[in-house]
Amino acid sequence: MHTPIETVIVNAKVRTMDPNRPFATAVAVGHGAILAVGSDAEIRELAGGAEVIDLDGAALVPGITDSHVHPLMGALDARGADLLDAFTWDDVLAGVRAEAEGKGPDEWVIGWGLLYDAFEGREIRAELIEEAAGGRPTFLKFMDFHTGLASRRALELAGIHGPIVFTENAEVICDPDGTPTGEVREWAAIAMVEGAMPELTHAQKLDHYHRQMREFAKVGITSIHGMDGSLETHDVLHELEASGRLITRLTMPFWITPEMPESEWPAFLPHKDAHGRRWRGGTAKFFIDGVIDTGTAWLYAPDSEGEGLLPFWPDPAKYRRAVKTFAEAGFACTTHACGDRGVREALDAYRDAGAWPGIRHRIEHIETLQDFDLPRFAAEGVVASMQTQHMMWLDPGRRCNWTTRMGDARCDRAFPTRSLWESGAHVTLGSDWPVARFDPRIGMASAQLRHAPGNGKEPFDDQALTGLQALMGYTVNPAYTISEEHRLGRIKVGYCADLTAFAEDPATCPPEDLVGNPIRLTMVDGEVVYRG
Repeated sequence: MHTPIETVIVNAKVRTMDPNRPFATAVAVGHGAILAVGSDAEIRELAGGAEVIDLDGAALVPGITDSHVHPLMGALDARGADLLDAFTWDDVLAGVRAEAEGKGPDEWVIGWGLLYDAFEGREIRAELIEEAAGGRPTFLKFMDFHTGLASRRALELAGIHGPIVFTENAEVICDPDGTPTGEVREWAAIAMVEGAMPELTHAQKLDHYHRQMREFAKVGITSIHGMDGSLETHDVLHELEASGRLITRLTMPFWITPEMPESEWPAFLPHKDAHGRRWRGGTAKFFIDGVIDTGTAWLYAPDSEGEGLLPFWPDPAKYRRAVKTFAEAGFACTTHACGDRGVREALDAYRDAGAWPGIRHRIEHIETLQDFDLPRFAAEGVVASMQTQHMMWLDPGRRCNWTTRMGDARCDRAFPTRSLWESGAHVTLGSDWPVARFDPRIGMASAQLRHAPGNGKEPFDDQALTGLQALMGYTVNPAYTISEEHRLGRIKVGYCADLTAFAEDPATCPPEDLVGNPIRLTMVDGEVVYRG
């Protein structure tokens, strides 16, 4: 049966990312699919009574995919004071004061995006924030969401009075006398503080999720590879889709944590093929280490503070068994690995799990990498998932927390995006929001500049990608990563009608100008979810 054309997009500079027809000027869409690609005349002839969208010369590209986002968790965690741009301690205190203003004495003051370098050499302690918050219970999450700073009142409400032993590599930082300083590291410790905070209702959470998807659409994002999820997440996605509020295409994993008993793993396996029209499962997410800034990344050699020699999973053998269990069940595995030793452990686990047709495992972050492990990505078919926005916090003069901890030799191997690309590895790009801004224009710019656009810094190194490579990292390569290159990532007949229009072609727009390159249209599954 002939699929009717519902929408035609004309007067566009279409970059299809299809090598058989790289460019066009018009596209026809119907029932969520691309039905025709061609010239304005060809497509107008097919239009009939379809809606006509005239892009007035804007650049139309395949729908932008962010390959590393915490979309549901972020919608709830990125609330309160936004501290991502608070680069000095005075900026942080101003943000806390503004968030505290007007709150009752027992209301929580929360914030996110706190930068390690914003402390300007100060020790991370509760008393630093208590006056600004007016004595209210206060909890600030750092930009990487692996560390939190709680006020003394917040610690008291959470029942934290001294050191706590966790089953994973987490810690409540304490003074020598056992008094908590206010710093909590990694998920289990952070969760204790969060457990004392007021809980949102289910309806409020759904509203936050939908509101956040609208924000994604405003910057051209049509699809996201999520990085945290559970069986309950599938219920949420079913509910959002049934109510018409799932306006972002989502790939959501099951997060398999170190403390989860092996006896619980089989419960996830029957849900590998769970999906809706705009969402799917089929992936499993693991953390093998933490982050470099707090010394929890797993390194071959210790950092400048003598840290970095422990994995996030206390028993790496259990991590390898988890990878094998899910890989053999047909899941694509995703592992967070910032440190070079963590990357090696993930590569080894994937290799030992064996190759399975159509399954592409991936490693997230790869902030430092040994030369002898670099060629393994291409040779073993492992996708390198990179977040070049994170380089905005790196100082080319190597005086920031990250570079000081790493030392010169490892700084020479920082975020090796181009080296991985040139080795033949598939490199997919993303933001890690809410760790960094989710705007893909920042992501594509930073991949080319090796620093955030507009910050006046020199490039950190010579690992820059080209404009076209950066666009591939947000279109073609994400589709390949999830084994959906047959239906996503190109403007091609039969592919999903996920489309993004920029005022200028992002592949040729100067990277410093990308952030100011307006989004004209975002279409997901044939539905216009944003018009600029």
